[in-house]
Amino acid sequence: MTNNPPKVGFISLGCPKAGSDTGKLITKIRSEGYEISSSYEDSDLVIVNTCGFIDSAIDESIEAIREARKLNEKVVVTGCLGEKKEIIESHFNNLLGITGPEAYEDVLSIVHDHLPKPHDPKIDLVPKQGLRITPHHYAYLKISEGCNHSCSFCIIPSMRGKLKSRGLGDILTEAETLVNAGVSELIVISQDTSAYGVDIKYRTGFWNGKPIKTDLYNLAKHLGQFGVWVRFHYIYPYPNVDKLIELMADRIILPYIDVPFQHADKDILKMMKRPASSEDNLKRINNWRLICPEIAIRSTFIVGFPGETEEHFKNLIDFITEARLDRVGCFKYSDVDGASSNNFKNHVPDEVKNERYKILMDTQAKISKEKLKSKLNTIQRVIIDDFSDNYAISRSFSEAPEIDGVIYLEKPEGLRVGDMLDVKIKSSDDVDLYAGPIN
Repeated sequence: MTNNPPKVGFISLGCPKAGSDTGKLITKIRSEGYEISSSYEDSDLVIVNTCGFIDSAIDESIEAIREARKLNEKVVVTGCLGEKKEIIESHFNNLLGITGPEAYEDVLSIVHDHLPKPHDPKIDLVPKQGLRITPHHYAYLKISEGCNHSCSFCIIPSMRGKLKSRGLGDILTEAETLVNAGVSELIVISQDTSAYGVDIKYRTGFWNGKPIKTDLYNLAKHLGQFGVWVRFHYIYPYPNVDKLIELMADRIILPYIDVPFQHADKDILKMMKRPASSEDNLKRINNWRLICPEIAIRSTFIVGFPGETEEHFKNLIDFITEARLDRVGCFKYSDVDGASSNNFKNHVPDEVKNERYKILMDTQAKISKEKLKSKLNTIQRVIIDDFSDNYAISRSFSEAPEIDGVIYLEKPEGLRVGDMLDVKIKSSDDVDLYAGPIN
């Protein structure tokens, strides 16, 4: 082994799925004996994992590449924007290489060409659970790649392909390895988590020698047996999700669900080509709450979709008001190169989009404030994520990391990141809760 192994720097943009890809790349790079650097200047080569989902993400990726290239001569670009190679090449002509998402071997090949492997790399440079860009106490668990839908505003299928479910045994093995390494929260992700197993016709998988049907319910049930928090993201409201809610009611998995509804008006959903667009989502939400009264539901919505009228928007606000979701995010529609919605008629002016965005977020803020206030004086189990000033920054089952609010815990003396404990909620605002020790 050389005394000074080459150093590789990373920057990861976009969603947790991209972060999961970055973690796999870091693991492969580290296992070959390279060191991982935290700065552009100190790196012998930099890998930028990009996002290309919407225009703002493309702009952010281009700026990240520009910053990396300014500070380092050797830059490799990978990820979703890599599928639009011509966009990257229109800005840069001096990159070492450009690849699409999950192109691990292609990226490694480029690295090898420009930064020779250290001599005699040892596989034990990497722990069994691999390396991640998340804190040690939680991890994203990607169960599939790609998507079978053709939403008119989305280009993910063209970038990541059709649905490809991972083997159930493979997922459970990774989960077990993570838990044994100290992870206490598994966050299940994919483009369409509800569709897990559809592409392989729910064929029988195997785990510890036992046959298990490859579907979402059985995966969730077995993940729940590891005794850690299991949280599900990107769940479409199909009827099969009701069985998942039953597992939440039994506390086998966390009573938390991330459902990207995107809109509530049936005409807009039809133009969006959203899956389950004909479902009565209010009825389904009410049914979920009957099964599991404490369930926390978050969602995202798009305002200003081409053709969205005042009546369509009113239907969306009525839905927000009646559904009373726990957490809501909102995007203002923007064209994405390659999306069919670009060609739709009656694009909504930016000033109208801005006004509708504010109305939606103000509407949800009132709901969130009321919901958080209802938790005053309750006891909540929390996990510690970080520390700030005189508080520990924590979350309960109702808050996913990085996208939801937090619980600020006073008197954090003696606590460490990853600790779990019960706290008493003392106050709240529109987004966050404030708590103290029970005693």
